[in-house]
Amino acid sequence: MASYEIRFKRSVAKDLRGIPKKDVKRILKTIDALAMDPFGPGCKKLAGQDYYRVMQGNFRAIYEVLNDVLIIHIVRVAHRSRAY
Repeated sequence: MASYEIRFKRSVAKDLRGIPKKDVKRILKTIDALAMDPFGPGCKKLAGQDYYRVMQGNFRAIYEVLNDVLIIHIVRVAHRSRAY
């Protein structure tokens, strides 16, 4: 299986600034794992949207999978209470 390229929306950098560094490391590790399997464990499709989410502790990464060009576009990273 081919590896996906991971791209971030510009606003994700701002999202990550407000998160503790130890959590950012874990979140980025989880996002990196998506490159090999974007629909792996912990992944769930969001109802009524073309986005998916993956959990890392109390944080959620919302992303879109573009299968035709093998790209994962990270749209938002936030605490679970503000992610949706």
